[in-house]
Amino acid sequence: MSKRKQQAEQPGSGDESESERSLVDVDFEFFDPNPDVDFLALKRLTTQLFQADAQLLPVHDFADLVLGQPLVGSSVKCDGRESDPYAFLTVLNLHVHKDRPSIKALTAYALEKSAADPALHAKLQSLLGPAAQNQTQNHLGFVFSERLVNMPPQIMPHMYRMLADEIQWALDDNEPYDFTHLLLLSRVYRLTASEAAELHAASPRTKRQRPSEPTQGAGVYPFHPEDDIIRKFATHTLDYAWTHAQPREDDAFGLDTGGRMMLIPANRLRDIAAALAEAFPQPSS
Repeated sequence: MSKRKQQAEQPGSGDESESERSLVDVDFEFFDPNPDVDFLALKRLTTQLFQADAQLLPVHDFADLVLGQPLVGSSVKCDGRESDPYAFLTVLNLHVHKDRPSIKALTAYALEKSAADPALHAKLQSLLGPAAQNQTQNHLGFVFSERLVNMPPQIMPHMYRMLADEIQWALDDNEPYDFTHLLLLSRVYRLTASEAAELHAASPRTKRQRPSEPTQGAGVYPFHPEDDIIRKFATHTLDYAWTHAQPREDDAFGLDTGGRMMLIPANRLRDIAAALAEAFPQPSS
């Protein structure tokens, strides 16, 4: 059984010119994690999230852990429960699962990367450091959120709203999801002024683009537009470079990518869902 069906719009393909490209309606369905089907797709999404640094994380163990809690978290599919997920959102208790290889690696990774921001690092040390490993309170939840390229952000408000509901239902059943903070890792890309100009020149203007819309200049941008909303609720945000990124030449092809870390008070999760629903409303039928 699906949790809910949602209709969203995606760019169509075919013989239209770039300026006349149409939008097509796609039905997305939301499902609980399915250990029988989702394993390989979840590994791919995890590798996509961590990019070159995925080699630092036991991805197999991480996917097993996520799929081992089927009542918390959601996947998005287009062809029924037995099809591959296109998006995933869930939360893991980093204290309860501290002895799992993937969580040990993830904890070490977060502490290493946060060292560039002393305030964030001190907070994570208080939540994840050796002195905090056996505490029964002040638990930190790791929010895993990733989806395939071109999946519309309109799916995210419902996914975050369901996650907030499922955490509350788990708490009602005395399950260990009582978090003080949530840690979200995501991806960003960096543009130089010349790269931004090239991207703007190469981007077609569709019927839905407005001449007054701002264009990207040099800077750091999230791959997922909802991250700009979520970071407004974060007490700490840090952009960082991949540990295993390949050296990048001045004329290198492709985007210069990195990671983003956001630490969010857990009691703001419903506020995030509401803000996302306002920013990314469902298309009118």
